[in-house]
Amino acid sequence: MKRITSKPAVLAIIMACVASPLSAQESLPIRNCTWCHGSSAQGYTSAPRIAGQTHRYIENSLLSFKSHARDNPASKQYMWGAAANLSGETARGFAVYFSELPASPANDGDEALASEGKSIYVEGRPASNVVSCIVCHGPNAEGFEGIPRLGGMGHDYLKRRLEQWNEGYHAAAEPMPRIAKRLSANEIEALASYLSFVR
Repeated sequence: MKRITSKPAVLAIIMACVASPLSAQESLPIRNCTWCHGSSAQGYTSAPRIAGQTHRYIENSLLSFKSHARDNPASKQYMWGAAANLSGETARGFAVYFSELPASPANDGDEALASEGKSIYVEGRPASNVVSCIVCHGPNAEGFEGIPRLGGMGHDYLKRRLEQWNEGYHAAAEPMPRIAKRLSANEIEALASYLSFVR
């Protein structure tokens, strides 16, 4: 099956799915996303960058919000309602659209900790039984299929996600809850800082 890659074609799919009379530029569903994630989907402090994220991960995340598997406080407050009426086809349309937007790094971490964060990302922490992040997320933190892109994500968002796994949220997202529990607060800070600078 031929993959649809042009943005106009994807927008046409999205508009057909939601049966909205608005033009592609006035797409209410897209505006709903960009109100929180930014007009170019580069995110804000509390809302992650979704431009350039892997399409499978975006799709899976939307369906996880709908099923309430993503159960951290921000997901409950914002995304459960936003995803409540999404069909699988609409979730896929959003996912493809946002995955094809150009990503740019947040560059908002602590530069002094980036070197330590890179060491954790590349080498893991064998003494704590923490495997290298490269194994799943790739050498440039680009992600693959349902595994998210981490490169360039906002420091605060990445840090909070790791902390929340440690707190027991989204426990089904193995192996991340186990990994997060083995990272110290300083290691989480360093890792989130490093990843915010990755292009």
